[in-house]
Amino acid sequence: MARLFPTPLLLAAFLALFIPPLHAADIPPGTNDAVALVPVEYRHRLVQQLSLADANRQQWLDMLVTAKPDQRAALAFLLANMPERDLKSLTGEFLLKDVALAYEARAKFPWAAAVPEEIFFNDVLPYANLNERRDDWRGDFIQRFGPLVKDCKTAGEAAQALNREIFKQLNVSYHATKRLKPDQSPYESINLHYASCSGLSILLADACRAVGVPARVTGTPLWTDKSGNHTWVEAWDGQWRFMGAAEPGPFNKTWFGDLAAKADDSKPEHRIYAASFRQTHTPFILVWDPQSTDYGAVDVTGYYVHRQNLKIEVRDAANHAAPAKIQVRQDGRLIAQAKGKSASFELAANADYTIGAIVAGGKKIEKGAQIPRDADTSVELRIK
Repeated sequence: MARLFPTPLLLAAFLALFIPPLHAADIPPGTNDAVALVPVEYRHRLVQQLSLADANRQQWLDMLVTAKPDQRAALAFLLANMPERDLKSLTGEFLLKDVALAYEARAKFPWAAAVPEEIFFNDVLPYANLNERRDDWRGDFIQRFGPLVKDCKTAGEAAQALNREIFKQLNVSYHATKRLKPDQSPYESINLHYASCSGLSILLADACRAVGVPARVTGTPLWTDKSGNHTWVEAWDGQWRFMGAAEPGPFNKTWFGDLAAKADDSKPEHRIYAASFRQTHTPFILVWDPQSTDYGAVDVTGYYVHRQNLKIEVRDAANHAAPAKIQVRQDGRLIAQAKGKSASFELAANADYTIGAIVAGGKKIEKGAQIPRDADTSVELRIK
């Protein structure tokens, strides 16, 4: 791919014009060359982030230069989205190793290889979920938990196996008072043997990510009946499904399902949020630090309040079923994907979606769809 900015001089001119409040004079030597190595979509944000890194700036630049070319986009994604605290405290050595291990898991486990890149970047690559202490868990967790999932056929099977086994293996359980704090890191919970629902969810999400299963911490600041907050995990198996950490069982069948179905998206404290490493305009509300807006989230309240089935069929010009990669997006975000001539997903009702199919030859077909509250929906994509 040709570079958008063939010379450092042109890149500096672009940055001075389009990335306020920075000016060309504010860009340290070497920044242009390093930033020009990463995909264009990250360059704007990277320069902004590097301006916040203080003494850490040079080591991030060095990391981008020395990184494996096929992992630079992943590193750029993490740098472009990480909280300021991490820009100033983490090291390039840590991030290079962590990303390399994530790619090793992606190559080792069949379900990991099938994960779409944008889901892989946001929900497998990240080294942390929220504001927990930053632990170097990935290499250890691959060794510990890889054998637990070696015979699993899908990401969903692997996530359920981990939820069933890791808490017994680690001797970690829920306790409201014996845990030291709600936002414990994985090793804080392992060493103490107790955790809150948030600590358990962080531990399970990281275990999933270690073996290439996309996972994200999800929760509500306050149930609508005012009985308290709760945190759990969503895992990707072609679409997002939920489970209670240290509460093994089928997806979407939990003790808190009825409470979640009463969530109220008209009030921020009664919504349900899924954590996102990619920065969003919605903060994940930390009940232990409610003033913090450092951690991104996606409002997923609708999925819990009411779901309906969306069935998608792909047909060619002769009205024959045609194989395709089928995708569903909401507000631009990929929320479901499958390969085949048809697919069915359980999604939030009373919502708008963009349905897409990538067919032979790379041709892409898109169509808008709305799922009503009171009925399942079928959509046909026709190849012309």
